[in-house]
Amino acid sequence: MTPRERVNAAVRRQPVDRVPCEMAFTPTITRLAREKLGPNASPAEYFGWATREVGFRGPREAVDFSEYYHGLKGMYIDHDYGTGEVAGEFHHFTKKVFPLEDVRSIAGLEEYPWPDFSDPRRHEHLEDEVKFYQEQGYHVSAFAGHIWETAWQLLGYERALADLAGDPSLVHYTLERITEHNCFKARRMAESGIDMLRVGDDVGMQDRMVMKPDIWREHLKPLLAKVIATAREVSPDLPVWYHSDGAIQPIIPDLIEVGVTVLNPVQPECMDLAEIASAYGDKLAFWGTIGTQQVMPWGTPDDVRAAVKRSIDLMAPGLVLAPTHVVEPEVPWDNIIAFHDAIDLYGVFKL
Repeated sequence: MTPRERVNAAVRRQPVDRVPCEMAFTPTITRLAREKLGPNASPAEYFGWATREVGFRGPREAVDFSEYYHGLKGMYIDHDYGTGEVAGEFHHFTKKVFPLEDVRSIAGLEEYPWPDFSDPRRHEHLEDEVKFYQEQGYHVSAFAGHIWETAWQLLGYERALADLAGDPSLVHYTLERITEHNCFKARRMAESGIDMLRVGDDVGMQDRMVMKPDIWREHLKPLLAKVIATAREVSPDLPVWYHSDGAIQPIIPDLIEVGVTVLNPVQPECMDLAEIASAYGDKLAFWGTIGTQQVMPWGTPDDVRAAVKRSIDLMAPGLVLAPTHVVEPEVPWDNIIAFHDAIDLYGVFKL
């Protein structure tokens, strides 16, 4: 099977000749990979990762968001939504700064320089990029964007949560603007011929959700459903991958209801893999499952191999193996090797 055929089979829970895999590295691990593999080596090619991702290009002209940051210097500002980060060198390892935290009216939100994704320059390349990777045998996906995460990164985390429970009007405006953008992106991505659409928001903590499940169902579920439905208008059978870290067991049936077919990352420190596989293995494929809180950074190579074997035993063939987050600086190179070696040992099948 080609990598594309392999992943397309896995996300549809069909037999595979080999469990597919992928990883994402922090900059520290990227530098380590260059030391181990050579400065020009591609980890994706060296390890045989089966997937490639395409997406929208940045805006034609940079937008000046400085008035929303009160003179703060030395920070990264997202070129689309103007969300800010200071300190650190990679997403989720930075401090967030919220450009709309002082805006308290719909009029103020309307004045914000919202991104325009409709400019053809931002998406006219998609068909060619998808075709390029697929002709090389790779599985191609595209991420339509966060909804909740982008909203709170604009408004502030505590404020967004409090307003959902109290006065949700400004949060609703923000969420709906973002959803409109994501629907446009999802439609164009589906039109381009991608193999799978990626969506998602982190709504789980270590042992519970960040909000009551009923709050999620009221405010976020309909927006997620709208994005998925928009893509499926173009490609009715398009697999849809949903990401949320943490413990999200209460909403997994809701995700299935709105059209999610692939659950990521199924964080083993937060959800029992055996329970999830037993309850939903006939409805969902699973993408991830190898913990980055425990086994990847602190386990031995044997521990990593055992974790890979357990996931394969529980979930294959509806499984794409991956660490449940980026590979952090603490992860030893031997554990990265063990992850891939374990697939050779336990994840190869005769068709």
